[in-house]
Amino acid sequence: MATAAVRFTAAALTDRGRKRPSNEDAFGFSVEDGVYVLCDGMGGAAAGEVASSIAVDEVLRIFHERNGSAVLPHDAEEAIGIANEAIYSRGRRNYKLSGMGTTLVAVVVRNQHVWVLNVGDSRCYRLRAGKLEQVTLDHSLVEEQVRMGRMTKAEAARSPMRNMITRALGTQGQVTPDCFNFDAQAGDLLLLCSDGLTRELSDSLIQSLISSDLPLEQRCSRLIEAAKKAGGHDNITCVLVQAD
Repeated sequence: MATAAVRFTAAALTDRGRKRPSNEDAFGFSVEDGVYVLCDGMGGAAAGEVASSIAVDEVLRIFHERNGSAVLPHDAEEAIGIANEAIYSRGRRNYKLSGMGTTLVAVVVRNQHVWVLNVGDSRCYRLRAGKLEQVTLDHSLVEEQVRMGRMTKAEAARSPMRNMITRALGTQGQVTPDCFNFDAQAGDLLLLCSDGLTRELSDSLIQSLISSDLPLEQRCSRLIEAAKKAGGHDNITCVLVQAD
């Protein structure tokens, strides 16, 4: 049963993978403030790195400044809006950064209550009682076609449009995140990850790699190494959040 005594621990790891010259993913978390964020940047030159870093920093800053007084999920959505505006304004001021953007997936916890917010195709999964479930819905062209029944999962995986996302931070003046919520149970494990992981590994393999009693850091390492072994075509980042 979910109780107010649920406590959280976390670990994270990122890797540029085998093909990309740099790492445009970013992550950050504060167990004390109950917020965990992962972003996958995009844009020419170093613009993707700038966008993802701004998003992570802004969300963490806002929750730290509000010091546990945030009203959820309203303040989480507001924090994402502030991050979006910071990226969008920076891109408009500097032509070298024009058009930069980033995905975002965030988990915010208060006692046993969990809110998951996402923009783009970075994902959150929940492992509960040995079963892995995808909490978020990808904002990508092919996944939206799959949900409408116009494309199969297999067709989506092969599609030349599989990299096209339909929503991102920083590319427009405003953005609306999806928001999901549930009560955590002791033993729940949340995985936040960029598409560099999910493009390489099936959900069943992800489930097997994180269903162990190994320390969270080692489970992150197992995910990264498996994705690199499978090809490592993109940056790979994962954040694991354990409810105890």
